[in-house]
Formats: sequence, structure tokens, C-alpha cells
Amino acid sequence: MTKEGYKKIGLKSGIEIHQQLDTHKLFCECPSLLRKDNPDIIVKRHLYAAAGETGKVDVAAFYEQSRQREFIYQAYSDTTCLVELDEEPPHEINQEALKIVIQVSLLLNAKPLHVSQVMRKTVVDGSNTSGFQRTLLIARNGYINVKGKKIGIQSICLEEDAARIINKTDKEVTFRLDRLGIPLIEVATNPDITSPEEAKIVALKIGEILRSCKVKRGIGTIRQDVNMSIKGGSRIEIKGVQEPKLIAKTIETEIERQKNLLAKKKKIEPEVRKAEPDGKTTFLRPLPGAARMYPETDLPLIKITKEMIQEAKQNLPKIRTDIIKDLEKEGLNSELAKALIQKKKIDLFNRLLDLDIKPAVIARTITLVPDSIKAHYNLNDKQIAKLTEGIFYKTLEAFKENKITKDAIELVLLAVCKNISIDEAINQYKKLTEQELEKKIKFLILKHQEKIKKNEMPIKAFMGIAIKELKGKASGQDVAKLVRKLISKFL
Repeated sequence: MTKEGYKKIGLKSGIEIHQQLDTHKLFCECPSLLRKDNPDIIVKRHLYAAAGETGKVDVAAFYEQSRQREFIYQAYSDTTCLVELDEEPPHEINQEALKIVIQVSLLLNAKPLHVSQVMRKTVVDGSNTSGFQRTLLIARNGYINVKGKKIGIQSICLEEDAARIINKTDKEVTFRLDRLGIPLIEVATNPDITSPEEAKIVALKIGEILRSCKVKRGIGTIRQDVNMSIKGGSRIEIKGVQEPKLIAKTIETEIERQKNLLAKKKKIEPEVRKAEPDGKTTFLRPLPGAARMYPETDLPLIKITKEMIQEAKQNLPKIRTDIIKDLEKEGLNSELAKALIQKKKIDLFNRLLDLDIKPAVIARTITLVPDSIKAHYNLNDKQIAKLTEGIFYKTLEAFKENKITKDAIELVLLAVCKNISIDEAINQYKKLTEQELEKKIKFLILKHQEKIKKNEMPIKAFMGIAIKELKGKASGQDVAKLVRKLISKFL
């Protein structure tokens, strides 16, 4: 469908992105650690919906209660506590998590609130032992620019993540509490998105901003929901669109579903649907409303002071796009720039710039070279971990002082991984003097002179043999120059 086609059907869409923060849990001191070993605590419960701030029971909560399911909770005595089991009041809010969300808010051009109330959001699907999720509004009225268009950021909230499902049947669901309480930032846009492709671009842009701050990485640490409607329909919330590439497909599929219903003159009910891997959606529950919210009585108001906002402004991280631009100004290509970001080597790279050698050599040495020797020589992570900042510094310093060649850098680092000291490794691959190099080249020419004379060994092939024999102790340029000179002289 064209841009005009989406406008004609009145497509409106917004994105909600939930990202785990890389810190301990939100309302206790337990680590944000997912475990695979068997739990040592098992608790069974039934949950019931409570009336919200309006005095009414939320329709979605009532629906979940009517299913009459039993919930089994698995926990660990050493990494989960009574807060997760809802047997103890929440502790003071995690200040580090609060600071991270303020940073994200500023990067999204949003205005932090000066005072926020922790709210309870009724959730009785079993994913929270208490029957509610704690959440608080941190900032609102932000925006991002996407291809010249301003997309509004409606709200930025800090909340606790839910427990994770281990097993499920119609009448029984087993949850593990290791994920419950992990700090989660929720970024919600305005319904300013007017095409499926634009929705994907917006999600990627917000994701880039989130990854510039202290957030967790990997599968399951970020979740995306899509809100959308078309003319004549109702708002549908699609939960769990895991991959950005599936966002556009899921919206397209939902448009077709709603168009078919409208063509049959069927009413489209506001509801929550689950995103499936093929882009289709399935019904989850009715769309919740304001009735599910009510204030948290066990925690005081959260104050966001001017000092906290100023501190966040002074320590704002750069987003990936800006970092790449800065690195390219240093003379790096996009591959090296992305490798530094991916491997979190930016700070190390900046410190090693003091050596005053080509930035590309530094970047390659601390990113691509370790990967290369690990793959080619079947090394393990413990061996690669021997390549510390001090090892990199000494190796690059030896290169700068012309003690080793650029080709020898990889060989020196490989030797260190194999338990050879850095000084011994540098000495082992020490650059040959002109006299030493000429002597070795002459020896190799004499060794292969018959094949060279009979044109059975071209100069290029001989150079390959020479470079391999010299093991990085001379630059390829010096070897090539000397080979051409000596071959013409000898032969």
C-alpha cells in the first residue's frame, strides 16, 4: 500500500518499547539475574482483581480472574527475596535505575516530572505475584526526528518487569521470579506513525537511543508493542512484536484483518492481541483502561530534583550514530567504528590514541585481531582474556617504535594468549634489520632458484613463500621491494 493508501484508510499507530536496565532490581537489592538451575522455593496462588482508582474493576483484569487459573511461582533463596514473593513491602526505589531513565528522557527531548507517584497497575494474569505491576511516570512530551518528521514521545515510565513463564496449561501457569522486578523503562510514542515502515524506523531510532545508556543486551531484554487503528475500527494493542523487521509485517496483517471485519460489517472491539512469528495476531484479552490504576501505598512520592536533572545532562551519552560520525572523523571506516561500539572498546580506543599512531591500527588491534586469532587458532575466552589493556599498549608501543611490523601485531597477541610473556613475544617477532632481511631473502632465492629460472615459480608465488617464512618480521612492502631487486640480480 502507498503512503496515500494508508492515509485513505486512516492508519494511526504508536509504539511502546520496554527495555530492561542493567542494574539490580527496582524495589529490592536482588541481582537482575536469570537462572537455569532448579529453584529451591515453590509457591502456589490464585489472584483476584482489585478495584482501581475509579472504584471500578478493570475489564481486562476481570477477564483474567474469570479464567480461574492457579499460578505456581519458582524462586531462589539466594537471588530472590520476600519482595518478589509479595510477602514484604517494596524497598526504596533503585536510584541508579532512576538516573538512567532521566538520561533517556533527556535524549528523547522529554520533560522530567519534579514529583512522581508510584502506581499499581492491576495485572492478574499471574505475571506479578501481587496482582499488580508497580510503575511510575518519569517524563512526558518528548519527541524524536525521523526522516524530517517529528514523532511525539507521549510518556516515559519506570516499572518492574514481570515474572517469566516456564510452563502453561489452560488451568495452571508456572512462573519463575528471577525476572520479576528487573527495572524496565517504557517509552510510548504518540499515534503519529502513519505507515508500517515508519513504525519500524521509529522503533529502531528509539532502540538506538536506549542502547546508548546502561541497558541490558540480548534476546528478551527488549520488547515492543504496537498500538494501531484504522478508520471505522477501534484501538488494538499488539503485544510482543520481538523483531523490528516484524513490526511492518504485523501492522500490515492487522490492517487486512480489520478491513475484512469491516467489509463484513462486523464491529472491531478494542482488545489486546499477541504478535505471532508469522506476523499474524491472536486474541489475548479486552483492552485495559484507567480502572486498572491506583496509587502505591507502601512507597513515598518520588522526587526528581533539579540537581538530578543537571547531573544527567552533564553525563549524557552519545548515541551510536553520533559516535560513528566522530570515529569516522578519526579516519576509521564504518566496519571498525561499529566494531568498537559493539565490543564496548570506545574508552580503551581513546586511551590508546595517546600512542600517536594511526587510529585504524589501534581499532583493528583491539577489535578485529582478537576475533581473528580466536577463530583461526581455536582459542577459548579464557585465553583471549589475557589480552588486557597493558598488553595492547605494549604491543602497539613496540609497533610505534618500529620494533615489530604491523603484520606481527597479530602474532605477538597470539603468543601472549598461549602463555608467552609480552616482552618475550615482542622479541620473538622482532623486526629484522635490512642486512638480516637481505640474507634471508638470498637464502630463499638460492633454495628455489631452479623453479624460478624455469618460470615454474612466479615472483608473486615466491613472495608468498618469503612472507610466510619471515613470520611477520618484515613488512610486505619491504619484502616485495627486496625480492624484485635480488631476483633480477641473481638470475
